[in-house]
Amino acid sequence: MHEILILIIILAVVFDVANGWHDCANAIATVVSTKVLSPTSAVVLAAGMNILGAFLSTAVAKTVGTGIVDPKAVTDMVIVSALLSAILWNIMTILVGLPVSSSHALFGGIAGAAMAYGGTGILNVDGIIKILTSLLISPVFGIVFGYLFMKLILRLFGRLSPGAVSKYFGRLQIISSSFMAFGHGSNDAQKAMGIITMALVSGGVLKSVDVPKWVILICAVAMGFGTLFGGWKIIKTLGHKMLKLEPIHGFAAETASTGIIIAASHWGLPVSTTHVVSTAILGVGATKRLSAVRWGIAGKIVLAWVLTLPVCIVMAWGIQTLLVRYHLG
Repeated sequence: MHEILILIIILAVVFDVANGWHDCANAIATVVSTKVLSPTSAVVLAAGMNILGAFLSTAVAKTVGTGIVDPKAVTDMVIVSALLSAILWNIMTILVGLPVSSSHALFGGIAGAAMAYGGTGILNVDGIIKILTSLLISPVFGIVFGYLFMKLILRLFGRLSPGAVSKYFGRLQIISSSFMAFGHGSNDAQKAMGIITMALVSGGVLKSVDVPKWVILICAVAMGFGTLFGGWKIIKTLGHKMLKLEPIHGFAAETASTGIIIAASHWGLPVSTTHVVSTAILGVGATKRLSAVRWGIAGKIVLAWVLTLPVCIVMAWGIQTLLVRYHLG
């Protein structure tokens, strides 16, 4: 296998580790903040379920592999540039505790590097519209489903004593957190699978974007490994700063999010698990009262979301341009 392909695989694995590290909060922020599970137990559980979820399907990987650019129309260094920009953005936002979208970072990186290499004509407009539509609509589903599901729970169980509610939903939250981690693995691990498969097609190793079993395995393990690091600053942002959560709220947010993410994985739609979980928490919080949500923190998160695509496009463009200038791209 060509050396550059090995580099791409290594970078894709690093991206998956960073993704698991960054997005660990999506699955366990609520279960840790409500003290249903200890942080250690929560990350071990999330890591295992992330690995299992990665084996659910490869529909999202195929969308990523062909949806933004034709893999035969790009160079290996375009893929390297895209991965480097996404990894850098993930690490920067982990360090400041902002739950941004690893998906947006990756897609922005691919688009920016591809345009630096071959201009806007190299982009697959129909595929990009499909991907962006799913990324933009999923947060709307998150806040609506979170709100409606929480309302339904309150109608069914609102007459129970607070102690009974915390007891029963604390147990249920372990299940919902597990499925949330499973859903995260089913969608996010496939993005690195799609990148590696794109590189294998670009390098002539594969003839079509069919994800090999070994690619599924290494991406699943990388995602699980990254999850073990936790993402404590982001967990604090989602689980404490944005809204004061109780087990019933955590269960509602996780269950609503899981339904959206697994449905998206089934249809091959790459959504941002970060956006879905964050907006589901907002929807759940809005059932208490709008003032229960700390909108200042939510505003900073939204600003980081808005910046992710353009920043990663520019970073990837710059990296690809430097590689070409020094005859590496």
